[in-house]
Amino acid sequence: MYDEEVIYDSRRLVPPEEHTRPTTERPWVRRTLIGIAVVFMGLVLVLPLLLVFVEAFRKGAETYFAAFSDRNSQSAITLTLLVAAIAVPLNLVFGVAAAWCVAKYEFWGKSFLITLIDLPFSVSPVVSGMVYVLLFGAQSALGPILKANHIEIIFAVPGIVLATIFVTFPFIARELIPLMEDQGSVDEEAALSLGATGWQTFTRVTLPNIKWGLLYGVLLCNARAMGEFGAVSVVSGHIRGKTTTMPLDIEILYNEYNFTAAFAIASLLAMLALVTLVFKTILEFRFGDELAGTRRH
Repeated sequence: MYDEEVIYDSRRLVPPEEHTRPTTERPWVRRTLIGIAVVFMGLVLVLPLLLVFVEAFRKGAETYFAAFSDRNSQSAITLTLLVAAIAVPLNLVFGVAAAWCVAKYEFWGKSFLITLIDLPFSVSPVVSGMVYVLLFGAQSALGPILKANHIEIIFAVPGIVLATIFVTFPFIARELIPLMEDQGSVDEEAALSLGATGWQTFTRVTLPNIKWGLLYGVLLCNARAMGEFGAVSVVSGHIRGKTTTMPLDIEILYNEYNFTAAFAIASLLAMLALVTLVFKTILEFRFGDELAGTRRH
């Protein structure tokens, strides 16, 4: 009887539904914390984003669309899309290869390889741009050789592509490594034991297993590629109409006090980012369980 009363009292004191609560704070505490988070996000993220569109349309839709008729702005938009179209597929190949090596094999120097993959996260983009200037600039050891062969890297499109690849490299690899480690190698080993070739195993087993995580990483990589400023600013030379991407063009327009055009280009860049965010949200909503493995580390 005594034991039953103790069990009854403990159940009465701690209702079953309270066992599922992650915290024991009162409702008003949770609402306050949520309110603070919402207000902070609104002031820091939503309000500035809205102001970009407000300033872009301040002088009317005609002035807004006229900003995109400028040849320099059109060149900046084209260059931004071109750089992303080159950098993202290359990072896709490099990211899958790096994730495959890290997740499927044990070898000497594996920890060092992971450190190299994370290096762009810890190094300032400006520093990464300076590295390419030191490697391929006119005063570098390779400078005279490149000049003699009429090869332009710094202050040209190749330098912008290289800098963009560097700063966006970790996104795809870092999305795939935890996912592939979580899945293990059982499916690949089974396919190989049944006579599948390496390429067949990759295309019919590995790739379908990582497709949503891969797409998630590509979206993040693409968003960063289009919005990169620091590294591109160093290697581009700010040659208007030739080596200026959208972020650089926005800075130039703003410094020229052409605020409407600057905010118009900024709004286009923001819309591209929002489209990426929408796709990212759809992926998380529809394939949340499959993507969960990519964020366990």
